[in-house]
Amino acid sequence: MPGPVHCVVEEGVALVTIDNPPVNVMSQAVRQGLVRALDAAEAAGVKRVVLTGAGKAFIAGADAREFAAAPQEPHLPDIIRRIEDFPVPVVAALNGTALGGGLEVALACRARIAAPGATLGLPEVTLGIVPGAGGTQRLPRLIGLGPALSLICEGRVIGAREAQDLGLVDAVADDPAAAAMSCPVPNRPATGALPAPPPDPDAVKAAREQAARRSAGQIARLKAIDLVDAATRLPFDEGLALERETFLALKASDQAAALRHVFFAERAAMAQGKGGGADIGSAVVVGGGTMGAGIAYALAGLGISVALVESDAAGVGRARANVARLYADAVKRGKTTAEAAEAEQAARFGFHEGYGALPPADIAIEAVFEDMEVKRQVFAALDAALPERTILATNTSYLDVNRVGEGLSHPERFLGLHFFSPAHVMKLLEVIRARTTSPQTLATALRLAARLKKIPVLAGVCDGFIGNRILTRYRQTCDIMLMEGTLPAQVDQALRGFGMAMGPYEVQDLSGLDIAYANRKRLGWRTKDGFRYIPIADRIVEETGRLGRKTGAGWYDYDGGTASPSPLIDRIVAEESARAGIARRTFSDEEIVTRAISSMIEEGFRILEEGIAARASDIDLVMVHGYAFPRWRGGPMHNAGRIGCAEIARRIEAFAAEDPLSWGVPALLREAAREALNPDDLGAAP
Repeated sequence: MPGPVHCVVEEGVALVTIDNPPVNVMSQAVRQGLVRALDAAEAAGVKRVVLTGAGKAFIAGADAREFAAAPQEPHLPDIIRRIEDFPVPVVAALNGTALGGGLEVALACRARIAAPGATLGLPEVTLGIVPGAGGTQRLPRLIGLGPALSLICEGRVIGAREAQDLGLVDAVADDPAAAAMSCPVPNRPATGALPAPPPDPDAVKAAREQAARRSAGQIARLKAIDLVDAATRLPFDEGLALERETFLALKASDQAAALRHVFFAERAAMAQGKGGGADIGSAVVVGGGTMGAGIAYALAGLGISVALVESDAAGVGRARANVARLYADAVKRGKTTAEAAEAEQAARFGFHEGYGALPPADIAIEAVFEDMEVKRQVFAALDAALPERTILATNTSYLDVNRVGEGLSHPERFLGLHFFSPAHVMKLLEVIRARTTSPQTLATALRLAARLKKIPVLAGVCDGFIGNRILTRYRQTCDIMLMEGTLPAQVDQALRGFGMAMGPYEVQDLSGLDIAYANRKRLGWRTKDGFRYIPIADRIVEETGRLGRKTGAGWYDYDGGTASPSPLIDRIVAEESARAGIARRTFSDEEIVTRAISSMIEEGFRILEEGIAARASDIDLVMVHGYAFPRWRGGPMHNAGRIGCAEIARRIEAFAAEDPLSWGVPALLREAAREALNPDDLGAAP
């Protein structure tokens, strides 16, 4: 049978194989193929049908590219109902991934046999939707309300053994297709005909509370809870109808569009490391502090040998302790055993005082203090100590990568790798192209990022690259609003309401006010021409010594871990307004959000216009993964597209009329507004 679904009939069994590489998504062509296969099996008078997948997936879910269009026949719920009502048993042989619509197909089968490495789940909420082909109604009938809430409403993916323990699969077999050919079919009704699970108000309440904590503002998780709860109260067909209605409404929502945007942007970014470049087998990391130790730990986890360098014996001791702490934490969280952690440290790590006895390495990554001369000295030493083939990378957050690498004997092997802290956890990696970086160096860095399971975003050289440049502008805009009438607690509250994980002043208190203070001094903001300098934050550091949580006070007062607005800070804010001759006024939360996010968008357009980022979606990835911009809003550039570039330009023009030093409409934004383009339609300047 041609197409992505094959049907072979032998000895009274129809083996139906989904073969739609790379991951067997449930496209329209697959749905059509399943209908033809079921027709052929019924016409042949088989005694059993076995559904399985080719390669490493059973069915990895729906084809997300189809979500933006109207549903096309044949519809998956109709196919699933036919499977459930088929005149002979249909058995699912889960050879690999069974997610979303794939698991919904399996739920309709009379039995499920899974390979040991199979993974199962209904993760639709991560794309802003709910299962739309019976998952919210069949799964709770099969495994109970509590486990179904956990899987559906958290979007959790589980392995075959856990699925067997839950009763989601009937058996685990090395060759599930062979086992499915002759396995006993459980003597139970079809899943949809099973009794409704008993209500559990406490489980539903706990799920709602967890959704509010972990995903405030997201609609799909709450709708999924409603639907799973409905399975306890509604007749099966009514539950299916409600589920389908909810699915179709959510599929067309802004949140679903935003989450799809991020999903496809992530796939495009991660695909960059799949071809070209060389594998890294050995590394040098300079600096054993929090960042350097995290980078070294992540590399060692790939089997890479790491030489960790510090300048003196005391630094080496601290580096050892930092690495040991990471392994101890992994043991505590059940990620490894104490024996395995000790063995990996002994096998992978060497600790060095200075550069005199460094082994040859494929890459050297500098992660020392954010000071130009210190970094240049490090690279001069690495240049002398390591072979000319060694890639040299700086982990600077702000500094000019071209200047950091000046004077190297082979500048084509130099680039920036801006990890985010904690480096072994955060998925974002800004890959900075220096003026001299060769394509081979870049390809090898991207290959390493793929091995580390990072999301690499290519960026050009400017102060702060993509993320920190936007962060700097965002904070400046919020500081201006303080001068004009807001207070830190209101700004933070408004931006949390928008969906940011924390407000800008909460974040500064967590990271330390001294970091931003040093950056302002480096940039010369106090005396910079054509720039609106706001002295509030500098006064806090210089006059009060309040540096945030690490000193017990910053923008907020702290009683233990509890923050409260500070009368001292509020007084400094009011004093600076009076000193500047500004009559303070009331800001609404909506106005605060509009200004703050518009500043991100304006800076994003300038970054795109200058060629610092190649794609608007890259800017969104950086802000979502590095700075906790709400994923369900898609990032600032996607958010601009949903609002409309003409409206964004109008807003910025209005802000610029009041404050021309701080605002201006980028030429690329004017073009997008004039041509009715979305940010995703725009590329970097040639």
